[in-house]
Amino acid sequence: EVVRTSRAVLLLETSHPPTFYLPWSDVARHLLQPAAGGSVCEWKGPAKYWTLADGSRRLPKVAWSYPDPMPGAEPISDCVAFYAERLQCTVGGEAVRPQPGGVYGGWITPELVGPFKGVVGSSGW
Repeated sequence: EVVRTSRAVLLLETSHPPTFYLPWSDVARHLLQPAAGGSVCEWKGPAKYWTLADGSRRLPKVAWSYPDPMPGAEPISDCVAFYAERLQCTVGGEAVRPQPGGVYGGWITPELVGPFKGVVGSSGW
């Protein structure tokens, strides 16, 4: 188990399912190592990426964080988010599906209905 929390910060962006930002204090931080590279979000600022490492098993860039976010995004400064596509993620005991497209980090829970950005033809949304 990498993280268990009841204090997730949900971030909603247009055409996306929610992204769950999880407090670092609830994360098994020893399992995460800084990953090379980064990116910049026009709303949240510079992102840092994380590799999940457990012995010889590694999932490169499976998580990201905004340690110094732009004004308005401060609630996620002490949090990390995970791509659900390579992990077994649940919310309230229900399995999560990853947002389509492999680029976005939204978590689709059973009650959400799309379409969501990431499906074929959605790059202009």
